Amino acid sequence: MAAPVTGAFQHLVVEVETTDGSGVYTKICGITSRGINRTSNLSSSEVPGDCEDESAPSKIEKAVQSQEVGISGSGIWARQSHELMLDWWYSGLSKNIRVQHVNAAVGDTEYESGPAILSQLNNTVEKGQKIQAELQIDFDGVPTRTPKA
Repeated sequence: MAAPVTGAFQHLVVEVETTDGSGVYTKICGITSRGINRTSNLSSSEVPGDCEDESAPSKIEKAVQSQEVGISGSGIWARQSHELMLDWWYSGLSKNIRVQHVNAAVGDTEYESGPAILSQLNNTVEKGQKIQAELQIDFDGVPTRTPKA
């Protein structure tokens, strides 16, 4: 039996394009926890359970109505990403981002990329501690999947 191939923190990378259309990406410095959330929003329909017996309970059928992908992160607020993140949030605009799955096998999805909005940016600090950051990035539509070459 083969052992699973797993990944560590550095094998799930989130990068933001530094200047629109430049193709130059940078990691968000200081973020020490990150996750990708993929959600299918469902619609439900009641369907008769029995056409002959109208007293029979209906059944619920579901279908995917829409899909969304978001990234959450938290960690230490670092000067290296300070202006990039504040400019992004205050602009209210989308930026190109990419999520790299470093350990992907050849032919499997290595990148999920596309325009995204920084929808939440929070900072907190306690006396004697470093400034903390929490963020939420939401793709504007479903990201493009690029296979590993």
